[in-house]
Amino acid sequence: MSSKNPHSEISSVTSPLLYDPNDRRIRSFVTRAGRVSSGQARALDLLGPRYCIPYQKAELDLEETFRRNAPTVLEIGFGMGETSAIISAEMPDKNFIGVEVHTPGVGSLLKLIGEKQLTNQHIIQHDAFEVLTHMIAPNSLAGVHVFFPDPWHKARHNKRRLIQEPMVKLIASRLTIGGYLHCATDWEEYAEQMLIVLEAEGALQNTAQGFAPRPAYRPVTKFESRGLKLGHGVWDVVFKKC
Repeated sequence: MSSKNPHSEISSVTSPLLYDPNDRRIRSFVTRAGRVSSGQARALDLLGPRYCIPYQKAELDLEETFRRNAPTVLEIGFGMGETSAIISAEMPDKNFIGVEVHTPGVGSLLKLIGEKQLTNQHIIQHDAFEVLTHMIAPNSLAGVHVFFPDPWHKARHNKRRLIQEPMVKLIASRLTIGGYLHCATDWEEYAEQMLIVLEAEGALQNTAQGFAPRPAYRPVTKFESRGLKLGHGVWDVVFKKC
């Protein structure tokens, strides 16, 4: 019998918004081979059925999913899930849905869910644009987090960035009145672009004069802390639906 990890060849990575004129869809990822650790694989097998929500072209009943009526925050691209787990553990009064296409990241967050015994965190492993389009009802989210998306720093790749007009307009339509969109990046030029794009969305209003102070609920990661010690900047942008 083969001892090969059944999840080891299944992975994907957050990538650009890609418009395909043949099928008229916007996609926010491309797939690639990846490696899943044994701990992540166990979490996928044992906790995946409970905490992973299958993608479907039908609106999700949030109250039924979480078995309670509470504000729901959606995170796009949670990476390995450390920040997601900290936030959901410290904000038990809110529901959290993490959207990620990278299988090791999904396994990692599931592992943290088990370790921290979180009941208010669920995961959808699929393209965020399609999840927002088909599964999230308009005016239903209390917040959306987009932390450190790929900056695509080369000028010729800027069009591949996640925070662009189509995605922002879609996010705004899914927020409740007073709901917020919080983006964070360590790439200054991308931060400036975020400000421009979000300010152009009429349904959103900046909560600060330009960039916002880091909200207390967003923890400083080890990677971010190292960068700050080296003099690297981090910029937060927080807009609310008006």
